[in-house]
Amino acid sequence: MVSVTGFAPRFARAAPTVVDINQGNFKPVPIAIPPFVPVTAEDAGVASEITQVITNNLRRSGLFAPIDPAAYIQKITDVDAVPQFDSWKVINAQALITGRVRREGSRVKADFRLWDVLAGQQLTGQQYNTTAENTRRLAHIISDAAYTRITGENGYFDSRVVFVDETGSKDKRVKRLAIMDQDGFGVRYLTRGDDLVLTPRFSPTTQEITYMSYGASDPRVYLLNIETGQREIVGNFPGMTFSPRFSPDGQRVIMSLAQGRNSNLFIMDLRSKSTTRLTDTPAIDTAPSFAPDGSRICFESDRGGSQQIYVMGGSGGAAQRISFGEGSYSTPVWSPKGDYIAFTKLGGGRFSIGIMKPDGSGERILTEGFHNEGPTFCPNGRVIMFFREAGGSGGPSLFTVDVSGRNEQRVQTPAFGSDPAWSPLLS
Repeated sequence: MVSVTGFAPRFARAAPTVVDINQGNFKPVPIAIPPFVPVTAEDAGVASEITQVITNNLRRSGLFAPIDPAAYIQKITDVDAVPQFDSWKVINAQALITGRVRREGSRVKADFRLWDVLAGQQLTGQQYNTTAENTRRLAHIISDAAYTRITGENGYFDSRVVFVDETGSKDKRVKRLAIMDQDGFGVRYLTRGDDLVLTPRFSPTTQEITYMSYGASDPRVYLLNIETGQREIVGNFPGMTFSPRFSPDGQRVIMSLAQGRNSNLFIMDLRSKSTTRLTDTPAIDTAPSFAPDGSRICFESDRGGSQQIYVMGGSGGAAQRISFGEGSYSTPVWSPKGDYIAFTKLGGGRFSIGIMKPDGSGERILTEGFHNEGPTFCPNGRVIMFFREAGGSGGPSLFTVDVSGRNEQRVQTPAFGSDPAWSPLLS
């Protein structure tokens, strides 16, 4: 746990200044992040780690351009003193982060200030207190604070990703559920690889996931508590259940149930175990995803002859097709902000990751390749993670891309990685 204390700065806060990150010709904000000041020599390692994590987070977002420390003119030694703003202006810094770190037994305390260099004023300041093992998370929270104050949007760095870790040859692939910080650090395995696992999805509480597993019998949907490791089957249905996902309140799981050659959507209340059927068609309806307010559900269906995306009310009813481009559409997922639906599109022998508005307008392809699939939004809806297969004897890797289509980059994992799902913010 990380405790946060907002402290009143000695220097006046500037009027709210927000950078418009949605303009078409946006250029990353030049930001200086000098090393956090260690109170004692023993604090130097922790201070260096926090500084590096913050720098990497902001750089990877694509919205900030950390300035090379070799260009710094002023050396920050007193975090409580007003910076020499002219020294930062001359290297074109628009924002400046300063901080101090001290260890007290098993605890770590950090002070952080964000400065508007051009206005010559402090924008925000916080003090944090946590255990030593939470040092990286503390750095993610500071990154979020700076991101939010400059962009006006919530950050997403203090979050996790659950994914399928894949090892072994292509014909004998072992798949395990794994969880990591959003930047690829802190990988922890949740299953042993005895069964084939697919499509993990986070609960809004972030402590539980739902996923599909192929064991000795038909595929089943499971709930898994991340902290305790406790696992249970979601319902005892005949046939296959797949594509599970939580409702926004975390109280229900929506999934697809195979019945002969068809599959329909069902929703189960996790407390009462009562089940409601949402679709009833001679087609394959699957991959459902709730709008963040729970009022609507998007899903894929071949009821029109090919895989397309449909939207219906949160309790079922008539569905409206929203995808009309060339090719087929699958794996729709609603943005946490409610403004977009991300999807996988197959056309011309290539797989694309794209977004469209909930009414189907404004379709935009963000990236394409031999095989891209499985989009998932970060908590603020700004970044999408997906997995890509390059073909040949290799395996899938995780990537991220901004909803503008910019800043595509690979996320490093210990082995191959697929089926990512981004958690809500932890803090």
